[in-house]
Amino acid sequence: MASAIVVLSAACTPRPPAPAPRLVERARVAMGSELRLTAWTADEPGAQSAFDAVFDEFDRLESLMSTWRPGSDVERLNAAAGRQPVHVSSDVVEVLEIARQASEWTGGKFDVTFGALSGLWKFDQDQDNTIPDMRDVRARLPLIDYRRLRIDASRGTAFLEREGMRVNLGGIGKGYAVDRGVAILRARGFHDFLIQAGGDLYAAGRHDGQPWRLGVQDPRGKPGQAFARVAVSDATFSTSGDYERAFVKDGVRYHHIIDPATGEPARGCRSTTIVTSRAVIADALSKTVFLLGVDRGMALFDRLHVDAIVVTPKNEVLVTPGLKGRLELVSAPTDAP
Repeated sequence: MASAIVVLSAACTPRPPAPAPRLVERARVAMGSELRLTAWTADEPGAQSAFDAVFDEFDRLESLMSTWRPGSDVERLNAAAGRQPVHVSSDVVEVLEIARQASEWTGGKFDVTFGALSGLWKFDQDQDNTIPDMRDVRARLPLIDYRRLRIDASRGTAFLEREGMRVNLGGIGKGYAVDRGVAILRARGFHDFLIQAGGDLYAAGRHDGQPWRLGVQDPRGKPGQAFARVAVSDATFSTSGDYERAFVKDGVRYHHIIDPATGEPARGCRSTTIVTSRAVIADALSKTVFLLGVDRGMALFDRLHVDAIVVTPKNEVLVTPGLKGRLELVSAPTDAP
């Protein structure tokens, strides 16, 4: 009796081809700037779900660290200055401790208590190109001192010792949020992606089999005009410059990176781009050369094994040895005031 079982060969039932990887992108505003997420993946639904989780994490951290949201940890800390310690989240404790380390590396030049100058210099939406009365600025300088910010990690508290002191995490919080976003995407199984939040960017894995090639903004060029490109994989890429949140008055450029010793915009360079492993560290150190000056800043990068591209006040381009062979100079930076 003939068998009723028919064996079909694999050739008769071909599997559909696996979807090819492609770029999946989304963007929205978070922490005061555009947050753009990009993944090189064949799993678009999974990427979109992971992107939602990253957006939610940025919103959560902003609710803790913002100086604009009533009831945030940072605002409660500032309101209690000189009176009592306040309980803050473990995220804020961690950011404050990293900030203190950056302050010690820079001899206090990086200092999150620069918030004492809030309301004097205006570089945001209400910018009016007004230079504050420097007597008012100097009167607040004694309130800038990271050593008088007490952090008790075991109790989850922080305390500003003097009334009038204010913390502002704008120079480090966004980098911390980028690192949290990286952890979320990796936990969701993604390995090839970009997270960009303003000047803070993390490049993971590869794009179409090659390292991501990222442009370095020309400090005096048009937006999006790069003077150099760098091949980056599994590293952060953070740029600070005197060209954003800035104005020019009477031929002098004023910008938001303020020297805590003088209360005035720092003049150490035009831009600094940091390439290292953690976005929160890059975020803090990208301001370092502005504050320390070129020689001391580059020496610190060498000591901390951090790579950097610096455009000096004289429009020279300085590059640390670790970027040799990975950096392509497209053109000389535009030379303008």
